[in-house]
Parts: sequence; C-alpha cells; structure tokens
Amino acid sequence: MGKPPVIDVEVVPEGPRAGSQEAPRSGRAPVHPLSAILLLAVDNLWMLEDWAVVTWIFTIPLSFVSVAVPTFFIQKLVNKDRFARAFGLALLLGTIAAVPTSVTGTPIGLALLAWTGLDRLLGKPTPGRPR
Repeated sequence: MGKPPVIDVEVVPEGPRAGSQEAPRSGRAPVHPLSAILLLAVDNLWMLEDWAVVTWIFTIPLSFVSVAVPTFFIQKLVNKDRFARAFGLALLLGTIAAVPTSVTGTPIGLALLAWTGLDRLLGKPTPGRPR
C-alpha cells in the first residue's frame, strides 16, 4: 500500500462573510457616537421653556424626523449596518428624541447613552473593553 493522498486545507478566520457589508462587531458600540450626539442635542431641546404644549403638534414630529433620518444614514453609511438594523435604530432613537421631555437627563437616558458607546467617544475607558 502506498501513501495516503495529501489534502490541502486552508483555514480562514471567522469574520464577515464574503459580500457582507456588515463590519465585525467586536469592541464596537451598537450605535455610532454621531447618532448618540444627535439624540443628545435634539433631546435636550425639550428643556427649553419656549416649547409650549400648543407647539407639540410640530415639535414632536420634527424632533423625531431630525434624529431618525440622520441616524439611519449614519448607521447605514458610516457604521455599515444592514438596512433593517439601521432602520430599527433610527426608529428607536427618533422615538426617544420625540418624547416631550428630556430623556437623557434621567437614569434611562444615562443607560441609553452608555449603551451607545458615547463614553468611548468622550475618552472614558470602559472596564474590560479596549479603546
């Protein structure tokens, strides 16, 4: 009997599949910091006392659109997210911005901003996560 045949095997590290537009997720915040800053800016406009209840018919939809539309494009083009993920995050952040009170000043808003990875943009290292 002769030698067994040699099979040449190439080991490819796991990562995004060929043709996938989604970037690897390791160490990356789910929401791009620009989207989080946009949410923070528009949401804090609710602290202005001039936004009377009478104007809510305009300010609530405008707050939603002014955060949701740019967030979708930031997530899709800059963060390279899939359409559904970018659309979902845009709806989530737009809805939070449209709530007629400043949400980011609450514990819920603080948790949301930490989830978005805004602390990494500001230079504060998160324990266990490389910069």
